[in-house]
Parts: sequence; structure tokens; C-alpha cells
Amino acid sequence: MTQESGRVLVVDDDETVRDVVRRYLEVAGFTVEVAGTGEEGLRLFAERPPDLVVLDVMMPGISGLEVCRRLRQTSQVPVVLLTALGEEENRIAGLELGADDYVTKPFSPRELALRVISVLRRARLPSRPAAPAEELRDGDLVLRTTARDATLGGVDLPLTAREFDLLAFFLTHPGTAYSRTDLLEKVWGWDFGDQSTVTVHVRRLREKIEPQPAKPVRVATVWGVGYRYDPVSSR
Repeated sequence: MTQESGRVLVVDDDETVRDVVRRYLEVAGFTVEVAGTGEEGLRLFAERPPDLVVLDVMMPGISGLEVCRRLRQTSQVPVVLLTALGEEENRIAGLELGADDYVTKPFSPRELALRVISVLRRARLPSRPAAPAEELRDGDLVLRTTARDATLGGVDLPLTAREFDLLAFFLTHPGTAYSRTDLLEKVWGWDFGDQSTVTVHVRRLREKIEPQPAKPVRVATVWGVGYRYDPVSSR
């Protein structure tokens, strides 16, 4: 496995899971801290903010969803959720709270390590679709791909890594309709996956860039297909 670097905080109430995940991530080159409760995870995060958080959804006390919600109040650090096979509602809720990715239990530790590497690389590097341009602009919406930041009307947009990549892809491919499967492949880099991931991220993106998210003017729904970005600057 490619050697990476960075700090990962693993929060899971199962000691075996924590130990296995820690060992695999350390083999991948990461420095790993572990926490057995949501409370401990929040404390460690405040003391030594990591580069990424691996977070179990179902924990006693403060749940993983609540931990994710609190993290998003102050930070856009990438979050990868661990969810049980039948926890689709919790998985979607986590994505709506701003989680970047998820892995379903039971999972391969190697798969999780690869997901962590993928999410962290996307958070650190300019989006692949937007790499040729340092600045993408549509009216008062501006993305700087090298700096990985965005503004709308001069106000900073708090985008997660996935939201930034999705918006960058839309801005570099205006006027073209893409299915959810297309977007999973081109933005997430997944050959397969839960299409609700795309649906949730589009919804969150609309909440941040649309004057009326229920009546979007930029990210249009193409019924029976998927989504299309309609630049306001071309109207």
C-alpha cells in the first residue's frame, strides 16, 4: 500500500475495530489516535485536530452523528463514517451533516485505508476535473482550485472536500447532464456505490449556493437522468 502521511482520529466503541483500523492505517503511513466514545473523540479532536476522522455512527452516549454535527460547527476536516449494513437512514443523515464518505460494516480494513487515502488526497489537492484552471467563476460564485476555497457574493462558502469537488466538476462541465452513476465515477472515483451519496451532496450544495434551494437556478435536476449545471453568467 502507498505510504501516506497525516494524522487520523478513529472513534469507535469496539476495541477490536479500533485496533484493526489503527494497525492498517499505520501500515499506510498515518499517525493514528483512537477514542472509544464520542466524548473522548471530541476531546482529542479539540486538543490535537487531526487531518481526518474515522467515525462509527452507532455509539453509546454521544452518537457518531452528533459528533459529526459538532465537528461541522467549527471544522471542515474530512469525516469517513463507519455504518452497519442496515443503517441507510443513519448513513444518509451523516452525509447530510457533512460527512465526506462512508464504509459499511462488516468492512475490509484495507478498503477503509484506501478510502481514507482517497478522501484525504481530495481534501489536500486541487480537484482533478478543475486542475487546469486556478480559478473558476460563475457570476458572484468563485472557486480557487489551488487554494481550495470558494466564495459567493464575496462571502466564504464552508464546503466539504466532496462538495468542493462536485461544484468544481459542475463549473468545468456546464450545460451537460450527468447521471448519479456518472458523478460517482467522475467526482468520487467510485466504479459502484450508493447513488444517494450524490443526491445528498447535491442537496447540501444547493443549500449553500442557491437563493432558494427548493427552486434551484444553478444545479438543475434533469428528470430521468440526473443533474446539470446552468451558469447564471450565460443568461
